[in-house]
Amino acid sequence: MKAVILCAGKSTRAHPLTVNRPKCMVKFAGKTLLEHILDSIVGLIDEVILVVGFGKEMVKKKIGYEYRRMEITYVEQEKPMGTAHALLQAKEKVENDPWFIVMMGDNLYPRVSVEDMLGYGVSILGQKIERPQDYGTLDVERGFLVKIEEKPGKPKSDLVNTGLYVLNNRIFDAICKIRKSKRNEYELTDAVNLMLKDIRMRCFYTREWIPVTYPWDVLKANQCILSKIKGGKRGKVEKNVVVKGNVYIGEGTVIKSGTYIEGPAYIGKNCIIGPNAYIRANTSIGDNCKIRAEVVNSVIMDNVNAKHFSYIGHSVVGENVNIAAGTVTADFRHDGRTHITIVKGKKIDTGLHKLGAFIGDDVRTGINTSIYPGRKLWPDTSTLPGEVVKSDKVK
Repeated sequence: MKAVILCAGKSTRAHPLTVNRPKCMVKFAGKTLLEHILDSIVGLIDEVILVVGFGKEMVKKKIGYEYRRMEITYVEQEKPMGTAHALLQAKEKVENDPWFIVMMGDNLYPRVSVEDMLGYGVSILGQKIERPQDYGTLDVERGFLVKIEEKPGKPKSDLVNTGLYVLNNRIFDAICKIRKSKRNEYELTDAVNLMLKDIRMRCFYTREWIPVTYPWDVLKANQCILSKIKGGKRGKVEKNVVVKGNVYIGEGTVIKSGTYIEGPAYIGKNCIIGPNAYIRANTSIGDNCKIRAEVVNSVIMDNVNAKHFSYIGHSVVGENVNIAAGTVTADFRHDGRTHITIVKGKKIDTGLHKLGAFIGDDVRTGINTSIYPGRKLWPDTSTLPGEVVKSDKVK
């Protein structure tokens, strides 16, 4: 059985985390998003075709040509022309198969749903959500898909398309017949709707789909992976350290005296944590980090220094970042309302009551920097000592 995973997009809505990398290469809980996706299909799939574009060399270097006994092959989408166009690039790899699975390279899907769909055949995975107008809604009758309506103003259903399909080669005939959408792209949903005239598509349901669209969605994905993590201590833990719950401590890491860690949490290789650090639940720390801070529900990528007392809460920190003494990522509004942040010039209600900062690669903060909730710092930017970051800092 083959799987096609679409990883070619530039993912501008996830900036600043994806300025320097494709979204599938965002790392948390010890692995990239793409590796977590691949882990969910090990044993079910023999060959994975990765459709790559932006950051393709980074993907190839990280994943290679075999992953946990699955053969990995690559096809390129040279220009970002939509999901249908991306899938079309993989036609020669799968058109002679009875059916194949299609997955988005920035979504986490439950393994049980993949198993059920592969056992049936041509099918789609849906999930009920609170804001269906932000997605493609599914019109389903007697368990079979009738139509996908993309981002309707007044949705008729709260069941949405997760972007997980089992398809056959008829999809390619449909792709060749569709026109560009209002976004000037060839949409896979349009091709699926056209294909429904000739074939029945079963709809399966889940409650465990996690789309990683915006920077804060990385925190949801991280929580999902950490909820299943098993504790393990390969590094050194000094005396007077408290470790509660499932906490993974990587090889070569030293947890220094006075540190308190609450699981679930992941700490990578060759880190120095403490002395007197406070690592709270749902935190992932990458490799080669030096952390002496309070960190809660955050993702810290590789080679990050926060060697002096600071607070990092509900935030994502990119690679090679230096967090100076006294830096605070504010994460709660005084009025208790949900956080609003700016994405591509538009205000987005995150629906979250706790939201910190999103810090790109190679950022340097000055001492006593205070960052308003939901603010973003682009790669290679910096703050002055005592600076209050009230708006996104774009280079």
